[in-house]
Amino acid sequence: MAVSFDVNTYIEQLSKLVNIDCGSANAQGIANVADVLIPMFEQIGFNVTRHTVHSDAGPCLEITNKPNAAHYDVMLCGHMDTVFPDGTVAARPLTFDSEKIYGPGVTDMKSGILSAWYALQMLSTEQRDKLAIVVALNSDEEIGSRYSREWVESLARKSNKVLVCEASRANGNLIRSRKGNAKYEITFHGVASHAGSALQDGVSAIYELSHWALAIKDMVNLETGTTMNVGTVEGGVAVNVVPDYAKAIVDLRFWNNEEAEAIHQKLEQMAKTPFEPGATVEVKRLAFKPAMIPTQATEQMIELVSSEADKLNLVYGWENAGGGSDGNFTANVGTPTLDGFGPSGAGLHSDKEYLLIDSIKPRLDLLVNVLNRL
Repeated sequence: MAVSFDVNTYIEQLSKLVNIDCGSANAQGIANVADVLIPMFEQIGFNVTRHTVHSDAGPCLEITNKPNAAHYDVMLCGHMDTVFPDGTVAARPLTFDSEKIYGPGVTDMKSGILSAWYALQMLSTEQRDKLAIVVALNSDEEIGSRYSREWVESLARKSNKVLVCEASRANGNLIRSRKGNAKYEITFHGVASHAGSALQDGVSAIYELSHWALAIKDMVNLETGTTMNVGTVEGGVAVNVVPDYAKAIVDLRFWNNEEAEAIHQKLEQMAKTPFEPGATVEVKRLAFKPAMIPTQATEQMIELVSSEADKLNLVYGWENAGGGSDGNFTANVGTPTLDGFGPSGAGLHSDKEYLLIDSIKPRLDLLVNVLNRL
């Protein structure tokens, strides 16, 4: 399908996606984004199915050129939600200058979705007829895909390959692997008492938390890349009261899924034997995303993508990323997955987020050329 690319038209289309408040908790805002996208994909001949995966989540979109296919040659993966609260768009809607485009979610990842839409039109007619393609756009990636994970994984299991359209790095790098991550809420209970007249009768939840913070520090293994961080703590009601409550939120990052499971088991075992006599501890894993680890099939994909990037004279490299994406889930079900097929940018999750204008067309060409090779 012959499609002309005009950057001004691209920016105008991008603004319609960016200028909608669509944080993960804003189901209606995400639905509004879906309402923009559905007719766009339908106009280029793709079938769109709107899924409700949970009553608290916005819609997810399953987009395909072969609605009756039992299996897909390739899955393009993306998300419609952002991390930003309602009111962000009013405060800083999409703007641009000669080099960059700014706005909430412009790089993470409205531009990746828009570029996927362009790429599907720019495929050769022969290749588009040959390939069974599915595009999966979920609504809760920024909160760990807690509602849509099973849906994303089900489509990945039916696909030969997954290309995640998250942004490429500002230096041009694509993503070959991603660390896994988990979030823990650890709650500590003690016995309250007067800190002056009955200190001996109390059991300090904060002392118990302190023991755990040091034990967690000792679990860090920089050689294997397993890191833990006690990021936030709370507890206590007054300086003269032995605290009977405390809570910590802990971040875990890892390359080795088995090592992460061993840490999980250790935390649960520690909860059975508190450091402070009389204390009790509850460990709750709030989220878990397995590591995205390359396989031999992934390495073959890297060779294919690299050859096409070289033909386009792109500046790029292959990065092992510390942050996660839905690519962690698709790789974990055994489907070869690569990430970073969107345009380049940086400043994600902040008011400094930007997209590099000069990267839009070259990265779009790369995605098209890769799809034409499948």
